[in-house]
Amino acid sequence: KDVNVPKFLQDDLKLFNGIISDLFPTIKEEPIDYGILEEAIHRCCLKDNLKDVDGFVTKCIQLYETTVVRHGLMLVGPTGSGKTKCYKVLAAAMTSLKGRPSVSGGNYEAVNYFILNPKSITMGQLYGEFDLLTHEWTDGILPALIRVGAVASDHKKKWYMFDGPVDAVWIENMNTVLDDNKKLCLSSGEIIKLTEDLAVASPATVSRCGMVYLEPSILGLQPFTECWLKKIPDIMKPFSEQLESLFSRFLESSEIIGLFLSTLYSY
Repeated sequence: KDVNVPKFLQDDLKLFNGIISDLFPTIKEEPIDYGILEEAIHRCCLKDNLKDVDGFVTKCIQLYETTVVRHGLMLVGPTGSGKTKCYKVLAAAMTSLKGRPSVSGGNYEAVNYFILNPKSITMGQLYGEFDLLTHEWTDGILPALIRVGAVASDHKKKWYMFDGPVDAVWIENMNTVLDDNKKLCLSSGEIIKLTEDLAVASPATVSRCGMVYLEPSILGLQPFTECWLKKIPDIMKPFSEQLESLFSRFLESSEIIGLFLSTLYSY
């Protein structure tokens, strides 16, 4: 369930739970207490002016569970589902709990994340490339970041985030990083090995990319409006109640109408 539940949609989850209950009818699942982590996630949400929706907090915890057993994973979902905020909030929560015992064993460690948009630069700029005229090797952004992280003496976790759409070109170069070798192989012949230790994961588990799916329906529209109203300029504060009333009366229905029209025009 730890591996599969994060990647299912809400409707699929009902079917999956039914299958599990049929396969293991006599086994009662013991809930895992993520007490201090869940509290830290709530605190970080409020600190960043985010609504700590229960479904969003659950996704943050699922992301943590996935990082425990897999060193490569994907956050998947439509725009507005909270993918970027999910890993940022979890990183902040884990950093705030540095040194305290974790549910998975060991202690929570601080997290540093490095964000790359793989579609905004060329593959040569991302991974490195040879100059065809001079035959000189120019280092890429990712190898430079991983090289620094691999030789670091601290115990901080390093997350290298490719925040952008997946395509076959850049993901192909990540195959050796995502499998159980955990090595970045460059065209120059250099091999950089990741130092992360996953003692509880089998090679079969590590060699597959973890998936955490986020749906906009988990958040809805109300958290966006509530957080926006908290940040409006002082000159607009007197109108906050009126704006909130307008949002609650018309925003949800206008989105439904918009979805209906877009579906209608697609035909």
